[in-house]
Amino acid sequence: MTEVEQHNLLKNRFRGYFPVVIDVETAGFNSKTDALLEICAVTLAMDEEGYLKPATTIHYHVSPFEGANLEKEALEFNGIRDPFSPLRGAVTEDIALKEIYKQIRKEQKQHDCRRAIMVAHNANFDHSFVMEASERAKLKRIPFHPFCTFDTAAISGLALGQTVLAKACKAANIDFDGKEAHSALYDTEKTAELFCHIVNKWKDLGGWPLLPETEEENTNNN
Repeated sequence: MTEVEQHNLLKNRFRGYFPVVIDVETAGFNSKTDALLEICAVTLAMDEEGYLKPATTIHYHVSPFEGANLEKEALEFNGIRDPFSPLRGAVTEDIALKEIYKQIRKEQKQHDCRRAIMVAHNANFDHSFVMEASERAKLKRIPFHPFCTFDTAAISGLALGQTVLAKACKAANIDFDGKEAHSALYDTEKTAELFCHIVNKWKDLGGWPLLPETEEENTNNN
């Protein structure tokens, strides 16, 4: 395999990490007390030219855990008026996470990556809810790094001058329908598009793969 082909492997792009885009909808801001109500994951892949693209989408509506707090303002914001409605087709946290983790581990292995890393917009929020839900479900094989994330809000601020998801997508010429926003499925798909756009743009601008220093540059640096 040539050096260029090696650079175009997903396992070599992010230091062995397998990026997975996540978005959650919740019944508040406190991951320890407030319900997780919806979760979506989009796995990523890299084509033969080394361009990042969305791969598999996994989406679940989630039932509030026993004793969960439900903030009225949060429910009005995300449009989930009745978290207990059977029409939602919701599953428990452990079912949703087990299925998502199963798919992540499968694709992570296919790409020969050593660990998954969460990509999310304002990632600390999503990461905290996923980790708390995993703990409640007593899941031991959590594929995500325990504290490292790729935050597209920060990355977009650097690359596009925008930190709000809708505005960052607009700056990247990605269609964004405000009426569809605050659905975990829609927001995850748009976050995945945005992350891929920024990574691929960096490649087109010559930022990846890293070029080895020339002999002259080595001399000047000494």
